[in-house]
Amino acid sequence: MKTIIEPFRIKSVEPLLFTTKEQRKELLQKAFYNPFLLHADDVMIDLLTDSGTSAMSSAQWAGIMLGDESYAGSKSFYHFESTIQQLTGMPLVIPTHQGRASEKILFSIVGGKGKYIVSNTLFDTTRANIEYSGAEGVDFLCEEGKHPSIPAPFKGNMDVEAFEKFIQEKGAANIPLCMVTVTNNSGGGQPVSMANIKAVKAVCSKYSIPLFIDACRFAENCYFIKLREEGYSDKSVESIAHELFSYADGCTMSAKKDAFANIGGFLAMYNVELAKQCRNLLVITEGFPTYGGLAGRDLEAIAIGLNEVMDEHYLQYRIRSIEYLTEKLVAAGVPVMQPAGGHAVYLDAKAFLPHVPVDQYPGQALIGALYVEGGIRSVEIGSLMFGKYDADGKLIPAMMELVRLAIPRRVYTQSHIDYVAEVILEVFEKRNQIRGLEIVEEAPALRHFTAKLKPL
Repeated sequence: MKTIIEPFRIKSVEPLLFTTKEQRKELLQKAFYNPFLLHADDVMIDLLTDSGTSAMSSAQWAGIMLGDESYAGSKSFYHFESTIQQLTGMPLVIPTHQGRASEKILFSIVGGKGKYIVSNTLFDTTRANIEYSGAEGVDFLCEEGKHPSIPAPFKGNMDVEAFEKFIQEKGAANIPLCMVTVTNNSGGGQPVSMANIKAVKAVCSKYSIPLFIDACRFAENCYFIKLREEGYSDKSVESIAHELFSYADGCTMSAKKDAFANIGGFLAMYNVELAKQCRNLLVITEGFPTYGGLAGRDLEAIAIGLNEVMDEHYLQYRIRSIEYLTEKLVAAGVPVMQPAGGHAVYLDAKAFLPHVPVDQYPGQALIGALYVEGGIRSVEIGSLMFGKYDADGKLIPAMMELVRLAIPRRVYTQSHIDYVAEVILEVFEKRNQIRGLEIVEEAPALRHFTAKLKPL
């Protein structure tokens, strides 16, 4: 059959709350033109993030009822631990309440002033935790990944040549860790090839630099490898995942993505001494090493979800859902990141709103317009999120100005996606009416979460 159906039945539903365009104009103004500050009840289709917003399965809900809430030595932890050990091959597993807690612990130990953490592209919280430690995050995205409209199969790849040149300039002793993000969230949800991971590993091994995987969307990345990389079409996603993790010395993961959970994360690694330091910090900040800030029920849900996500019927539906929306927009001439990524559709805000300069935050202006037009909440991945100021206070813009529409897993149907496309096309028709924004209040780190803006 040509039609790809949702590989599940809907067992429980949550009603949507509808608002009018006039109401949404007022609500956005009260939220200072930052959709993060909206109440969730005032959002009709919430594509702000795919993190923690998935629909859990009946098996996961059953697991929640089986959760062992013992403070120490919970059997739910051992289920969680063995699942991750089997998936990654890494013997040392440290639970955390979410991905950024794993990052905070890891970079508090390996980071510090004068250090560099290198990556294909770091996401916002990863970079913030690196910088909070005093270290500097440095991205080496491949050239094709910097051009949203040019299709290429693995636009999330790392520029290995630039990475090695950087090592030679700064010294391997000042680079305690390399982190490859799969899929590359900041770069359009684009996958990383196995060949690229092997090449990065070879450079890391040459200079004795540990390689960590940011594994939030590992299954989506592995499915792209199966679809697009020579030699993998007849391999299972599970076997591809085992190979991917085999090149790494450790990993971090937010279980709120590819494990379908509402909360949770983990660190996994081989290095006994590093794991000991991480657990010491975990006890201070998160909790005992067999729960790490999580309830036993959450540990159960994560363990079950990590196995469910490798179901290839699910992954086929998941990737095709993103392609479906991307294709509708491309057919109408809307500038989007191509090819479709794994978890989201990314609009090219710079091309969508060429009349809005980057220092007026075109991505943020566009997400406001999408909310007003149709109650859709999305997120800017551009100069509000990643921009910095030079010594004179002038904005140093981000590499790209994108708007991410992240599709929660197993939540919305095709008619919801058709509605999203309709809203985007309505906004595209009226794009010349959209004005830029200026910041009136911002935090020193991760400003996009709480920034207040006003129209120009």
